[in-house]
Amino acid sequence: MSVTKSKNIQQMFQDVRAYSEKLVAGMEIEDFILQADSFVSPTKWHLAHTTWFFEKFVLTEFMKGYEPFNEQFFYLFNSYYETVGKFHPQSMRGLISRPTVKETMAYRQYVNDKVNELLDTTEMTDHLYELIEMGLQHEQQHQELILMDIKYNLSFNPLFPALFEPKESTNVQAPELSFTSFEKGMTKIGTNGEEFAFDNETPCHDTFLNGCQIANRPVTNREYLSFIEDGGYEKAELWLSDGWQLVKKEQWEAPLYWVRNDGGWSYFTLSGLQPVDWEAPVTHVSYYEADAYARWAGKRLPTEQEWEHAMKNEEIKGNFMDHDRYQPDAHYHGARFEKAFGDVWEWTQSPYTPYPRSKPLDGALGEYNAKFMSNQIVLKGGSCVTPLSHIRLTYRNFFYPHMRWQFSGIRLADDPVES
Repeated sequence: MSVTKSKNIQQMFQDVRAYSEKLVAGMEIEDFILQADSFVSPTKWHLAHTTWFFEKFVLTEFMKGYEPFNEQFFYLFNSYYETVGKFHPQSMRGLISRPTVKETMAYRQYVNDKVNELLDTTEMTDHLYELIEMGLQHEQQHQELILMDIKYNLSFNPLFPALFEPKESTNVQAPELSFTSFEKGMTKIGTNGEEFAFDNETPCHDTFLNGCQIANRPVTNREYLSFIEDGGYEKAELWLSDGWQLVKKEQWEAPLYWVRNDGGWSYFTLSGLQPVDWEAPVTHVSYYEADAYARWAGKRLPTEQEWEHAMKNEEIKGNFMDHDRYQPDAHYHGARFEKAFGDVWEWTQSPYTPYPRSKPLDGALGEYNAKFMSNQIVLKGGSCVTPLSHIRLTYRNFFYPHMRWQFSGIRLADDPVES
């Protein structure tokens, strides 16, 4: 392997690790341990778990005589890797007051130093490179989770605390909704891994599409408000059965984080409570809400294959984590498919299942994606809290249909017009 490639991966390691700490620099100590529900994790745990990944899968395998920072951390900060040992229950991560935040940062520094020492003194092999690259992609996923989780954790505070300074609003009107048609035929979906990709994105394979229409932009907050005001959350005929049961049980009446005040609406953001930006994409909606909205609008959600086929020629640019906004915005650029990437993860109607001839990775990393291929739905395109360098056309995100704490939104689709 070339010296340049080896140095590049080391620089990437340093940059990604530093970026995680930049994200949390404005937090107070009290923020780091919050865990408002079992499906989210404290910020401190994310910082430690991503460090555990490099310690467990890189240092213990490649550094001779490596001495762990603390043997107990192999148990505390394993997430769900059954094949490498027992782990602390996710629902109890918020009860871990020790190690302290200070000790957690010392753990990160210790592992950073050891990985840099390893890269300075060890010949880079393909296997070592791939593990470090996987670790960096894994950490970028947790950077997004840090922001998703801390937003959810802070949302229970009636003072609506702000973690970041708000960005100036654009006050730009969203372009008129229109649709682009695609004819039926064969298309290629997925990747063969010429560049980094997770195992669930492979292999590239042929898929037949029946033809469809795809909207030029995501659904906006203003459009979603019309659904609310038309009684969308009160009409059982719009909802899948499981979704309707949730609407009644949880008393949903709007997207997560929307707050009624003075006869209008605001929403909680990572910059505190803000007026709803009506021209920006709606976000924090579940699959059930996305599907119900599509029915109300007389449309449907795209399949993941339709979405990927439609976006093949779209440039990967937009509102990502790197822009420090952390909220969908109303910037539109005249593209054929506005906001194809960034702003909001777009729900598809496709279940998260393996591609034809797909195989999990060997060893413990085979647990990374494949074992979650049940009862979840695919989302595409990235969001305002996704790192730009992390996203790609073939990326398959996945969540359970009831979840809405992620930055998820809606792009409509339809069947082709009959000729």
